[in-house]
Amino acid sequence: MSITATELKNHLGKYLLLSATEDILITKNGKVVAKLVNPHQNRVETAKALFGILPKDADIDRAKAERLDRI
Repeated sequence: MSITATELKNHLGKYLLLSATEDILITKNGKVVAKLVNPHQNRVETAKALFGILPKDADIDRAKAERLDRI
């Protein structure tokens, strides 16, 4: 779910409750600036869900270098 910062400010309680079941993306001026998530989310299950998405030759150092080159 995506909401504006103003919407979050006006209805914080509602979105705190919703964050227990889904991630809330907060936007400002049309750009995502924050993400509200459940701190008790099972990280192992999340990692397992990502299994197979990354290519076998993925390299963290190369990815970091590519990201820095874009800045």
